[in-house]
Amino acid sequence: MFGRLLSVGGYTLLSRIAGFVRDVLMAAILGAGPASDAFLVAFRLPNNFRAIFAEGAFNLAFLPRFTQVHTREGAEAAARFADRVFSWQMAAQLVLLLAALLAMPWIVRIFAPGFADNPGQMALAVELSRIAFPYLIAITVVTQLSAMLNAIGRFKAAAAAPIFLNIAMITTLLLAWLFPTAAHAAAWGVFGAGILQLLFMVWMAAKSGLTLRIARPRWTRDVREFMGALGAATFGSASVQIGLFVDTLIASFLPSGDLTALYYADRINQLPMGTLGIALGTVLLPEMAARLAGGDRKAADHAQNRAAALGLFLTLPFVAAFFAVPDQIMRGLFAHGAFHLEAAAVSADALMAYGIGLPAFVLIRCVAPTFYARGDTATPVRATIASVAVNIALKFALVWGFHFGAVGIALGTAIAAWVNVGLLVAMASRRDLLSIDAGFWRALPVSLLAAVLTGLCAWAGAAAAAHMFGSAGALADAVVLGVAVLGGAIAYAAVTWLFRDRLPLGRFAVKRLPA
Repeated sequence: MFGRLLSVGGYTLLSRIAGFVRDVLMAAILGAGPASDAFLVAFRLPNNFRAIFAEGAFNLAFLPRFTQVHTREGAEAAARFADRVFSWQMAAQLVLLLAALLAMPWIVRIFAPGFADNPGQMALAVELSRIAFPYLIAITVVTQLSAMLNAIGRFKAAAAAPIFLNIAMITTLLLAWLFPTAAHAAAWGVFGAGILQLLFMVWMAAKSGLTLRIARPRWTRDVREFMGALGAATFGSASVQIGLFVDTLIASFLPSGDLTALYYADRINQLPMGTLGIALGTVLLPEMAARLAGGDRKAADHAQNRAAALGLFLTLPFVAAFFAVPDQIMRGLFAHGAFHLEAAAVSADALMAYGIGLPAFVLIRCVAPTFYARGDTATPVRATIASVAVNIALKFALVWGFHFGAVGIALGTAIAAWVNVGLLVAMASRRDLLSIDAGFWRALPVSLLAAVLTGLCAWAGAAAAAHMFGSAGALADAVVLGVAVLGGAIAYAAVTWLFRDRLPLGRFAVKRLPA
């Protein structure tokens, strides 16, 4: 499993790096203001629906059942099941797309009511949303092909596909002079990304002998079971997206540019959370599903413990860095061009708040497969609904009750993540579905030590560089950030080498963790 996790994580990291290039370019060209806020609303709309109906609910409901059919009945039966699901899914997505394009002015008013005070910004958000929203239907097909490839152990294509979103947006942003505005260029980049990702995944699936065919939708037993699981998973995914919807809704009432500043803080937070979280979710669920289908509970538990230990070891140092050098991170990456220092300061404060929840989000990716691998989509949904309720209540209280502004949105997200993981652990333990082994506890102190030393060395490096080179100007900010990263990386590498026998590092470990 470690090799597959490393492979998926590598491609995901490459995508995140390309995403940073995209974000730096977007910050320099769009800045933080009404146009950037309008684009981010347009960008989030298809992504919110994608997270609900495609990558979120669909993947959780489809992958275990496809794996089960493939294992027990063979490849042909699995292909027939996939075609039936695809036919139903495409019919639903086409109806959704048409309805959304027609109702877009009302949808934007619901998602960003604060834009109503600026008619020009509202009109721009509607126009950009209509350009970007068809991305959803392409990514729906991409998601099903990705799940099918993952089920047969082919993880690289699905991990590499998101790179095309960044490539497309970078290209259109560099050609922004050909479009009415830079915001239009970014929106058309999203549209083009859907086409590129679809073509890539169709090609990669065909190389593995997988195709999808549209047929007359049939209401068979396996489709009924899938739809039942999809309904529960959709409810859970929708609950998460409601939390994100509330983020956008509240941020639309904040000062102009705060929505954009919050977005860039979240993008930094998504580097470890997205890279490792996606890799864990991609690899761990089919691994556990296959082990449990074969009756090997011990191997499934071992895989889960290794994933959790590795997840904390890789994410806790990021948390330390977010608290040690948040201003240096945001200034060094984004504070140039049209993105001003005030927006960077708001982003830095939000980054610290997001960091509080980072380990929780990774642990959710490790604990939730306990239920999904057994075909139980209802239990994680209950935990998610409870955490979303806490999330929404906290955000309203922190933003308007305590006047925390954008930081309140990030802090509510972080606290709610810990509520979610706490509920999942409690429910799994009550049903004896969670077994924490000695290897996890051996690795945890090393992870904490790595985090503390990484944060201290990053802070010391940044302070020394600021004293030597100053802290004014884009070049000085970049140098300070570079030295901070170098200091933290050296400390992290030293801890990794000294305590490698206690860590879940696959073939690089001196000895295996106990099962």
